[in-house]
Amino acid sequence: MSGRKGRKIVCCFLLAGLLGLLGCGGPASGSREAVSQGIAGGTGGQGTVSESFDGNPGDQESASENPGAGETEVGGLVYKGSMDLRYAENFAVDYYEGGYTMLSVKDGTRILVIPEDGEAPAELEEDVILLQRPVEKLYLVASAVMDMFDALGAVDTVTLSGQKEDGWYIDAAKKAMAEGHMLYAGKYNQPDYELIVSEGCTLAIENMMISHSPEVIEMLEDFGIPVMIEYSSYESHPLGRVEWIRFFGALLGKEEEAKEIFERQTEVLEEIASQEQTDKTVAFFYITSNGLVQVRQSSDYVPKMIELAGGRYIFDQLGDPDSARSTLNMQAEEFYNGAKDVDFIIYNSSIDGGVASVEELLDKCALLEDFKAVQEGNVWCTTNDMYQQSMSIGYLIEDMHKMLTGEGEEDMTFLFRLE
Repeated sequence: MSGRKGRKIVCCFLLAGLLGLLGCGGPASGSREAVSQGIAGGTGGQGTVSESFDGNPGDQESASENPGAGETEVGGLVYKGSMDLRYAENFAVDYYEGGYTMLSVKDGTRILVIPEDGEAPAELEEDVILLQRPVEKLYLVASAVMDMFDALGAVDTVTLSGQKEDGWYIDAAKKAMAEGHMLYAGKYNQPDYELIVSEGCTLAIENMMISHSPEVIEMLEDFGIPVMIEYSSYESHPLGRVEWIRFFGALLGKEEEAKEIFERQTEVLEEIASQEQTDKTVAFFYITSNGLVQVRQSSDYVPKMIELAGGRYIFDQLGDPDSARSTLNMQAEEFYNGAKDVDFIIYNSSIDGGVASVEELLDKCALLEDFKAVQEGNVWCTTNDMYQQSMSIGYLIEDMHKMLTGEGEEDMTFLFRLE
């Protein structure tokens, strides 16, 4: 016996006794088949939605009593309405009578959240994940989501972490791990299955890195642990990424709080967008360990942030907008030819820990010395925590605007000038 199958069977034997002792097979979860045609919502993808509302639980009672023609029930539940989303395109939230909530993700994953005193519908399709309120004992691997849980005051619902304590920039997460309320359960491709099962994990929240280790999804689900992938980084609009807080607000029963937090970020962006555009060009990149330059596809949310800040991403026709990739690697010479006359360069430190000076940056790529931005002193760097601070995108765009206009540099939070 060898290979993946052998490892899986051995692991199953090791944990079989543990599962029996716990008397728990975990929440219901069926097979996961990728759905490329878009979101399969609570209505099973049939018909249209007749009512939309903002996701306030109090509004559920005022939603449509009679879904429009073509809409179907889910497991006998009566559809009432859907969350009205402004920017996010990769999830949907549908509401049903009795306080039931269906969360749908672009890959076809569906999660039915059952009210605390409710029962699981008898006729529900077997691939729907069932979670009962209060939702807790989560295994959070998608690090960008922790900021959303923190903003919602819900870090205590996360029992297991895919980051070690020193890998978190979120103070509440670091504290929870230091006090033993949150345990390290392994990174995405090496989870501690025994710990995850013994802690009674109800849901593993992964990011797209898990696509490189599909056997992990299979193993977790074999042990009764349902898995969902969050696609916030795949949103084309920066506020689409922020709007994922409404997905997790719906998961946790904190829709109103999530909506208010989202609206605050929207207000910051609207204020910036109302100001004059600078049309200054910007390159956003980092240097890989093998000397390549990693840049963002033109359709990615980072170029959109630059545009919203009043600038223009230098690579405006780069990559395939229909591709799932958000980044591309290019040779240093190719980067030089395309960006040597750019007005500002921003080094993405959240991947490799960053650089502390222009000299350190030139040590990584000597060709940068001839760049207009380097010669004029317009070299900037992100703080290391940028990706974990997903609820501060509005403030990062504000920092970019300050960089472009040369005003308020001393008040920046997520950008700093390299000297």
